Amino acid sequence: MTILITGANGAVSSALLNSLKGEKVRAMVRNPAKAPQGLDVVVGDLDEPSTLEQAFAGVDTLWLLTALGPQAPHASMNAVHAAKQAGIKHVVRMSAIGAAHDAPTRNGRLHALSDHELRSSGLDWTIIKPGFFMQNLLGSINGGTLYAGLGDGRLGMIDVRDIADFAAAVLTDPAPHAGRTYTITGPASISLDEAAAAAGATYQPVTDEQAYAAMVGYGLSDWVSAVLLEYFRAYAAGWGDYTTPDFAQVVGRPARSFADFARDHDLGS
Repeated sequence: MTILITGANGAVSSALLNSLKGEKVRAMVRNPAKAPQGLDVVVGDLDEPSTLEQAFAGVDTLWLLTALGPQAPHASMNAVHAAKQAGIKHVVRMSAIGAAHDAPTRNGRLHALSDHELRSSGLDWTIIKPGFFMQNLLGSINGGTLYAGLGDGRLGMIDVRDIADFAAAVLTDPAPHAGRTYTITGPASISLDEAAAAAGATYQPVTDEQAYAAMVGYGLSDWVSAVLLEYFRAYAAGWGDYTTPDFAQVVGRPARSFADFARDHDLGS
């Protein structure tokens, strides 16, 4: 069975490639100069349908990850069409937590469109909706202080490595997961005060204006920065304050705690 990994240079797909070591995997990249080493690599771009026929040929199972942005449904649409043309049997799609037509973020509403399209495609499918990534906080700790715009919200945040392990479990044995939508979280919903304490830091909430300026200053586009601010506001209002049993039920172990994550990244040292 050949598994095609899209977004192979991104954080989640890179971790997924590590979780799939020993499997027959093909990594799709836009720029061959940045291709992962030691893998079967193919050049393709989800925004350019003409590049997908060769990239998808001979593939059994597709990992479909689209970049954050207003073009995401276009990329997902191209991938689903190419998968049908190539005879791919199963598509495992990474959506977003809370993706729905009435989601409080544009990203969630865009993902709802692509989730619906995949469900209606006639292909076997599985949709994975991961919670807030623990890795999102790595760049937010400075001088013993965790800065974030999530107010007093609590989050069932998840380690990207666990997203990868979950996706690998589905991709390597997709049949039991056909027609399933999973929301995966960490083992506990925690506050940013608790996260900061596990990292040996203190939590300092920032205003919407400060968060937006920091994201734009970091190089994010105005659109992405505004959408992330929509997420921050939703999380601050308690939108992400829950956990699910989906991860443990599929993988057979608990997801990593934030304390595990902090230790593994030496955040408390």
